Amino acid sequence: MTQGLASLETPSPAAANSVRAGRIAALRLTLNNFRNYEHARIETEGRSVVLSGENGAGKTNVLEALSYLVPGSGLRGAKLFEVGRMENGKSSPWAVAANIERSAMAGHVSELVSLGTGLVENPKGGRDKRQVHVDGEAVRTQAALAEHFSAHWLSPQMDRLFQGGAEGRRRFLDRLVFSLDPAHAGRTSGYMHALRERARLLKDGKMDDAWLSALEETMAAKGVAVAAARLDVAGRLAERCRALDGPFPFANLSIDGLVEHWLGEMPALEVEERIKDALKKSRNLDAQNGGAGGALEGRLAHQSDLLVEHGPKGQKASVCSTGEQKMLLVGLVLGAARMAADDEGRVAVLLLDEVAAHLDARHLIALFDEVADIGAQAWFTGTDAALFAPLKPSARFFSIDDGHIEARD
Repeated sequence: MTQGLASLETPSPAAANSVRAGRIAALRLTLNNFRNYEHARIETEGRSVVLSGENGAGKTNVLEALSYLVPGSGLRGAKLFEVGRMENGKSSPWAVAANIERSAMAGHVSELVSLGTGLVENPKGGRDKRQVHVDGEAVRTQAALAEHFSAHWLSPQMDRLFQGGAEGRRRFLDRLVFSLDPAHAGRTSGYMHALRERARLLKDGKMDDAWLSALEETMAAKGVAVAAARLDVAGRLAERCRALDGPFPFANLSIDGLVEHWLGEMPALEVEERIKDALKKSRNLDAQNGGAGGALEGRLAHQSDLLVEHGPKGQKASVCSTGEQKMLLVGLVLGAARMAADDEGRVAVLLLDEVAAHLDARHLIALFDEVADIGAQAWFTGTDAALFAPLKPSARFFSIDDGHIEARD
């Protein structure tokens, strides 16, 4: 595993001149023991990529590998031990590595950095751990990835995003926030760490006031920061999408959560005090519920819900047709990508898995045009490469057959 991460070529000295602006592109992607790939490498030359092949060939696995370069649990939300290549009935340690380029903007130097992540086998027989490398050096948290790489994705799993539970919509919103504000990854991980530690103490009956108060203070501060960032991005994104005169419907966005509601009524510091007071009062009830839940169940930052409405129809997204929901998702992702490019100078990578499903020819061409206009590197998958023929001048084409990748330019 460690060898897989370290084997990526060291980038040029330009990496020392890090700039947090410009178009992000994966120049090279390397997979080791990931899903159905023993070893694979894709060279993109910084262009968009089209991956075609039969169902089950491994197209989505490539996009999933790239998604692990964003903080979180990847495109499928899988457990780490589930994505390793199966050998003798056992999942192997795995590695994903990429050379990432952030193209220069006016007055800046391009950044080239190598990123790697994967599951490291514990030599002492304990639980395997995820490791993250930046330029060959191990870093403590996944949050470091957000400083160098950002991506949005659409997958067939997300076609029912608006019908599913709040967790999927919350993760979707957080990925949009990551692309605009890399520090959001650290805030969310800090909040969740304090939440888990508090739950563990309460479950074990350790009612140490000083210890619990410190964790609750962290939860309050981080939770307010997380909620404020989500509100800001949701509001800006809805406004931006509404202003775009394109073929994809705009969405009205709002967030359902206690912290977000309080932030609309009072200053952030007062909200923090309310959260700390509420958490302290709920300790006994939370302890009775195994460390979590209790008086604040469903109402803190880790349980907020993103509410989406089809703007032109004034209709909840959950009751729209499958095609309308797909177009809403495409519109949100394109709007977020454009907003990050215009406002933050961060042109994120787009991972578009089977995106042609539920889109007619007119909207598919419109999607290609929007991606080109934004200037993003996009990775497309589909069973029929002919659908992506308009991209031939600007993209690299690869065919995939049972874990084998071959260039078809």
